[in-house]
Amino acid sequence: MNTDLLLQHISKHISLTGEEEDILKSVLHSKKIKKKHFLLQEGEVNKTATFVTSGILRIYSIDKNGFEHILQFAPPGWWIGDMKSAITQQPATLNIDAIEDTEIIWISKEDLEKLYAAVPKFERFFRILAENSIASYQQRLVNNLSLSAAERYDNFCKLYPSLVQNLPQKQVASYIGVTPEFLSKMLSNLSEKK
Repeated sequence: MNTDLLLQHISKHISLTGEEEDILKSVLHSKKIKKKHFLLQEGEVNKTATFVTSGILRIYSIDKNGFEHILQFAPPGWWIGDMKSAITQQPATLNIDAIEDTEIIWISKEDLEKLYAAVPKFERFFRILAENSIASYQQRLVNNLSLSAAERYDNFCKLYPSLVQNLPQKQVASYIGVTPEFLSKMLSNLSEKK
C-alpha cells in the first residue's frame, strides 16, 4: 500500500514522528473499487474514514423521482464518507461509488479510536478535517441557494479543475443542480459569447 499521498496530506496539518507514522500505517487498509461499484450504499452504516489515492469517487443521494444529486467528488488526495452515518452509526442516506477504477486507503472507526489514544494529535487532525468539511458544505449550500447556474458551474471548475474535462456532463449537471440539457445549452451559450 502506497501511503505517500496520505502522509503528504496529513503533514499539511500535523507533523508526525517516524514512530507515529508506523502506528498510523498499522491501522490502515487499502482497497480497489472498480468503476461503477459501490463503496457505500444507502442503508449501510459508514464504518470507515476513507482517503482516495487514485481514481474518483462521488457521494450522492437519489430523490423519490430517481434523480441523482451529487454532493461531492473525491479525486486523489480527498476524504469521502457519509458523515452523519459515520458519527451516529445509523444507516447511510447517501451512496458512494467509483466514477473510474479507484484505490482508497481506509481506517475503521474502531481503529480510529485506538489511533486517537495512541497518537492524540490525530484527534486534532480529524477535527481540522471536520471543520473544513463543515465550512465547505456551508459554502456549497449558500452557493446553491444564491448563485446562478453559470456561477455554480464556474465554482465547480475552480474546485475540481482536474475533473472538468473528465466527468460526464450528466454528473456535472447533477452537482450544480441543473438538468444535463440545461447545462449543455448554458455551456453552448457561454462558448458563443467568447
